[in-house]
Amino acid sequence: MNSPSTDPSPPPLDHATEPAGDPARDAAIAAGLQQVNLSRWLAVGSLVALVVLSVAWELYLAPIKPGGSLLALKALPLCVPLAGLLKNRMYTYRWVSLLVWLYFTEGVVRAYSDRAPSSYYALLEVFLCLTLFAACALHVRMRLRNARSTLGDPDLTADPARNAP
Repeated sequence: MNSPSTDPSPPPLDHATEPAGDPARDAAIAAGLQQVNLSRWLAVGSLVALVVLSVAWELYLAPIKPGGSLLALKALPLCVPLAGLLKNRMYTYRWVSLLVWLYFTEGVVRAYSDRAPSSYYALLEVFLCLTLFAACALHVRMRLRNARSTLGDPDLTADPARNAP
């Protein structure tokens, strides 16, 4: 005997049979995608600026020793996540927002202890770190919110704070 299937999962979505979307909802999704893209490029730009600043600071602008020092190698760990940010990998945005605090700490310490002009570069490093952190955090948050609204699940979009990972 064949019994009916008791599969509790919903049937797969067939986009061809779905009714046309609500124009207001489509506009909100497009605006959300634009904000996600803006936060992505802000993160990439601040990361590249942080790499350039780190190398230039330690080799040319205000090196610890005349002629530069090996401290310029501190920019290498910042080059690793660049590929992940350019490929738009969510995991990379999450761990970069943790890595950046090491550079923030260095910037705060050197802004307080170094003399000008090195202290000015340290303040710029702090600013770039804060920008990178904010861009990564906003990118992850907006991307998750946009994904939930694209799915159209009212339980997920009703209270995003309750459903945050």
